[in-house]
Amino acid sequence: MKYLWIAFGVLALCFAVVGIFLPFWPTVPFLLLSAFCFARSSERLHTWLITHPRLGPPIKDWAERGAIGVKAKIFASISMIATFSVSIALGLSGIVLLAQALVLGAVAVFIWSRPSA
Repeated sequence: MKYLWIAFGVLALCFAVVGIFLPFWPTVPFLLLSAFCFARSSERLHTWLITHPRLGPPIKDWAERGAIGVKAKIFASISMIATFSVSIALGLSGIVLLAQALVLGAVAVFIWSRPSA
């Protein structure tokens, strides 16, 4: 089971790194997932990840205070608005737009209700 957790952790970390370079691809949720997986499989990998100078701070902010950085909040909000705008431009049905608006709205409320890092 240990190796399965490591594999999931590495995969999540790869997705997080992709998110650094691709707009609209989340980074921090994959970092958190990677830290979760490494905590269950490898103390060495977990320690490396949470002490990494670039990747560690968002994990620590979330773990210690449930905090999300202001830049991350703004970028997430812009991403949600852009996604919804593309859906409107594509002419998706009203029910799909309503479902999307409800989910994105709930996510926005959650993000902005968290303390800022």
